[in-house]
Amino acid sequence: MSEAASESRTNATEYTVSEISGALKRTVEDVFGNVRVRGEISGYRGPHSSGHAYFALKDDRARLDAVVWKGTMSRLKFRPEEGMEVIATGKLTTYPGKSNYQIVIDNLEPAGAGALMALLEERKRRLQAEGLFDAGRKRRLPFMPRVIGVVTSPTGSVIRDIIHRIKDRFPLHVLVWPVRVQGETSGVEVTNAVTGFNALAWDGSIQRPDLLIVARGGGSLEDLWGFNDEALARAVAASGIPVISAVGHETDWTLIDLVADVRAPTPTGAAEIAVPVKADLEATLASLGARLKAAVLRNFERKRQAARAAARALPSPDQLLALPRRRLDEATSRLGRGLSVSVDRKRARLQGQRLTPATLSRRMNEARTLTGRDLARAQAAFFAIVRERRARFARTATRLSPAPIARRQKLQADTLAALARRQDRVISLRLERLRGQLSQAERLLTTLSHKAVLARGFALVKDADGAVIKQAADVASGMALSLEFADGTADAVATSGAARPKPVARPATKTKEPGNQGSLF
Repeated sequence: MSEAASESRTNATEYTVSEISGALKRTVEDVFGNVRVRGEISGYRGPHSSGHAYFALKDDRARLDAVVWKGTMSRLKFRPEEGMEVIATGKLTTYPGKSNYQIVIDNLEPAGAGALMALLEERKRRLQAEGLFDAGRKRRLPFMPRVIGVVTSPTGSVIRDIIHRIKDRFPLHVLVWPVRVQGETSGVEVTNAVTGFNALAWDGSIQRPDLLIVARGGGSLEDLWGFNDEALARAVAASGIPVISAVGHETDWTLIDLVADVRAPTPTGAAEIAVPVKADLEATLASLGARLKAAVLRNFERKRQAARAAARALPSPDQLLALPRRRLDEATSRLGRGLSVSVDRKRARLQGQRLTPATLSRRMNEARTLTGRDLARAQAAFFAIVRERRARFARTATRLSPAPIARRQKLQADTLAALARRQDRVISLRLERLRGQLSQAERLLTTLSHKAVLARGFALVKDADGAVIKQAADVASGMALSLEFADGTADAVATSGAARPKPVARPATKTKEPGNQGSLF
């Protein structure tokens, strides 16, 4: 007891866990209030449902947790990706809940064009291996589109150049899907635009375009980074509408240029590829129309000459009708004589037949004989069918008896009795199992109850309102107290207040504390 008392009166300062964590947090934030850290992104899974992003920065020897808040994510110029080497600007802080430290990023930028180019080359190799760049899967552009869809910024000079060039060459309907062409969200917006144009119906209120142009002016690799988005490349590859890519200048290239059906060197060049020159088409149509008219006239004249030549070789109408006319005259002269001969022949046949009562009686007897024979056959068949049905009924009646039904009923009764016996046994087992669980729960409740603690010699101290007093510092002189023992309660009055030393963690249920010089009652 003397050693415990000496240890409790040592001069070493005692801290709570929260005090230590707070002191470390303030120290780290004061010393590392603004730092720039270069490392590789690890464990990035995109923004959380709250909008924040959690990942880590690492090199070949260490790892640093990082967090980007929702407001900062919306201001980033590019979207972080797994494995990208970046330079993060922010402040270091600690997270007391896990006793670790992390950097809260205020700005994020790629470590250099080399890192971006490495990432771009890696995407290019992966998409090329999937066949998205193959020339065989690219479609031919329509020669004369009715509607052209343009995906670009509505405020830049690109859309004005495209519309102006289309108007000069061949005016037609142009649909513009406004998007951001620079920044973190540019890739997602262009992807949504390509998908949205493909989702339009051919017969809808907004007509589906026959051709798409994705356009943007020139810029650096970072400015054009949104058009290197993998999701955008896959959306262009899956587009059911042919796509012309016109991103950057002729020397710039992006993933969308490799996936698109046609790549234009400039946005103006895309408009020239999309539509022909109307004046040239009109001149071509006029020339073809003149050639067609001349060909039709020549063909008509050639057919007319052939018809005249064939007409000269045909016989005259009198020559064609002379022989049929002669055969008609001969048939007319033979018609009268043939009719007379046919009438005489029919009259002689009719006179040779004589109708007598004996003939009629004979035919009636023959008919009566045939009828009697058919009736006898019908009666014999009827009686045969009746005998066959009666025999079948007799055979069936011998098989119908109550004995099988009685046997089946007895079998079902035995089965039901067996199930009833099993039911009683199962219910008894279930009740016994539940009774054992209840007993076990009762023993656990008794073990965890504070009554067991009171039975070991402890007391529960309460104030006049019934609130539990856990520290001696909460007791004042003259305070009315209630002491709960295992066998009942007792009232007490504090004769002196507790001294207020530095906080020391001790059990709250003991009535006397080591180092407390006052008595509770």
